[in-house]
Amino acid sequence: MASKKYKLLFGILIILSSGAFAQVGGKGSVYDSSVIPRKRLPQANEFWNNSYNFPAKPRNMWEIGVSVGMFTISGDIPATIALPDKIQETSFEAHIRKAFGYVFSLRLQYMNAWGKGQDWLGNFNFLKNPAWNTNLKAGKRYFAPDALLNASNPVGPRTVNSDHAGTVAPANDVIYYNYKTHMQDLSLQGIVTLNNIRFHKQKTGIVLYGGGGIGASIYNTMVNALNSTGENYRNVFNSIYAQYGAGTYTKRKDILKALKKGMDKTYETPAENQGDRRPKIGKNTLKPSGTVLAGVALKLGRRINLAIEDRFTFVKDDLLDGQRWQEHAWGDASLTRDFDSYNYASIGLNFNLGAKSVEPLWWLNPLDYAYDELMNHRHVKIPRNDCPDADGDGVCDHLDREPNTPAGCPVDTHGVTRDTDGDGVPDCLDQQLITPTECQPVDAKGVGKCPDPECCKNPKIIEQPKPECVCDYPSLGFGKGAGLSEDNKAMLATIAAKMKERPDCKIVLTGYPETSKASQSVCQKRLEELKRYLTETGGITGDRISTNCQVIKDNNTVKNTVDVKCN
Repeated sequence: MASKKYKLLFGILIILSSGAFAQVGGKGSVYDSSVIPRKRLPQANEFWNNSYNFPAKPRNMWEIGVSVGMFTISGDIPATIALPDKIQETSFEAHIRKAFGYVFSLRLQYMNAWGKGQDWLGNFNFLKNPAWNTNLKAGKRYFAPDALLNASNPVGPRTVNSDHAGTVAPANDVIYYNYKTHMQDLSLQGIVTLNNIRFHKQKTGIVLYGGGGIGASIYNTMVNALNSTGENYRNVFNSIYAQYGAGTYTKRKDILKALKKGMDKTYETPAENQGDRRPKIGKNTLKPSGTVLAGVALKLGRRINLAIEDRFTFVKDDLLDGQRWQEHAWGDASLTRDFDSYNYASIGLNFNLGAKSVEPLWWLNPLDYAYDELMNHRHVKIPRNDCPDADGDGVCDHLDREPNTPAGCPVDTHGVTRDTDGDGVPDCLDQQLITPTECQPVDAKGVGKCPDPECCKNPKIIEQPKPECVCDYPSLGFGKGAGLSEDNKAMLATIAAKMKERPDCKIVLTGYPETSKASQSVCQKRLEELKRYLTETGGITGDRISTNCQVIKDNNTVKNTVDVKCN
């Protein structure tokens, strides 16, 4: 009978696995319009008509999954790994997941888990932990050292053994911390698939993934401080301590075995919490949490897979295990150093749901289409032997990306008209073959308009210094008349040459006649003759030459002399 059941289970798995790998070109491929969402159909049509290189992303299934697993808390009390006390305390999770690409997906996950812990070390300094005193009825409490507020007497007692309610005892008790925590959390996680993009295999039957997320955790922790009859474990704890002392690592199994034998599984006492200072839902403490995870999924069929996963969650709280106090200082315990966290290792089944959809994209290889195209050439036009070239550009029609190239225009290897400067005007029509980028856009002839360079927008006018006028001209001597001698003409040529070198300079011709009118008339004629010679022969304009007859009495030395001075 058992063998028939195994055969039936094996047959179901074979049926589920039969549709694990779909072929490109068949149902669910990039050529299957039934899996293309309506909003992506325009892209799909362009792809099918060979006008766009990339296929449309297909509609893909949703994943829902459930798992059972092992829940442990990393805190101040060692966690115990054991089967749940009740079936309803089985740790499980449920989730829904959707792919947004071939690598990235989002998952919403709910976890409901139970975790237990038992310390094998004896503890004494527990007065500040209310689970062992104030949370218990009077007479059932455990006694721990309590530091006296007034301990100045060096010979008197510095601590008393108190139950935190005013009652003292001659000796303090020993306890063994324990807890049972009920944890629930809801988190949104981003998951990255690590190995579905494959270069040497069509698909994979195993997917590796990792990720992280944020969420909220609620928990309630209880302590097993009393037995089923309501009595404390003082005698049990003292007996174990008397046999094993404070506890050693080599004896931990014996101590745990003795504790298991002497204690029940009631967990009736509320563990320490932060009371009204905490956010809570009912009796449960509410805390934000962050999660990291890693896992592996094994494909059983197109719609089912087996997942093995481990997730680690951080919570800013040190009371997940109900304990946060050190054994020091004696009678006035200090807080432990680190916050608690928890781990959930699980195994479960995931199911893919959705009609007219491909598998979740993390199961597909996006390179599948590319390799199929290389093998089958669906988008390549097979050339004919005669290689027709309708536009006569030298590129066969089946390779020509511009089938109507204007005659005489040079083209590239794909038959596209060359445009060297990329201004949108083919080289054959471009009157400015190399148009700089800063001069674009261009006109219909391919000519751009370049902006003025920065240096020419605000030109600086540099004024050249004016040359100084020459003032070292020679004096001219005359005889009795106004005629010019050869020496005078030579000196006038020198004066004209110097004035041409300095066009802005002027001269004054000054004669020195006597007081008689005859002498003044001769002076005026001499000056006019000199000015005439300079203008007509020397090429000097008349406005640059001034004349002046300066009368001097008793003039016997300079009356026949004309001075040339700069003005």
